[in-house]
Amino acid sequence: MSAPLAEATVEVILMKAGRTKIRYPAGIVADDGVRLTVRAPWAGEGVRDFGFVRFEPGDVFTEHYWRDRWYAVKEVRTGDGTLKGWYCDVARPALADGAEVRVEDLDLDLWVSADGSEVLRLDEDEFAASGLAATDPEAARRAVLALDELEALGRDGLIALTSLRDDIP
Repeated sequence: MSAPLAEATVEVILMKAGRTKIRYPAGIVADDGVRLTVRAPWAGEGVRDFGFVRFEPGDVFTEHYWRDRWYAVKEVRTGDGTLKGWYCDVARPALADGAEVRVEDLDLDLWVSADGSEVLRLDEDEFAASGLAATDPEAARRAVLALDELEALGRDGLIALTSLRDDIP
């Protein structure tokens, strides 16, 4: 367990293959030393249409990062608060210190629709092509286990996992 961050905002830095994919400011919602929850508006440029969901200006992401789990879960809502669903990144455990949160994306993703009817494993081809299984077999093994765990959690509902209430594990 790490010391919770004391700042009100952080810079989220998403890395992929050793380089910065995107960085953006986010407000800290909660930090218990293990899980850090931040909130930020959609940081991408314009609209990103995946076919099963569109991320667009005005969307708000409540992002849950763990210092001891190999994934991050991002709750996506429209500007008026309507839940779109959860976009989950398989990633190395978050490194949070000072005013930065660094997360290394490992290519595997999962989408869970707001009503739970869609649980989609994403980017398994990108993961295979990344070569991680050859360069870091332990990280590759943990990534696959994390995706399996996320899929099981997604089928049961991610609300309990991402809840900030003390009475929900």
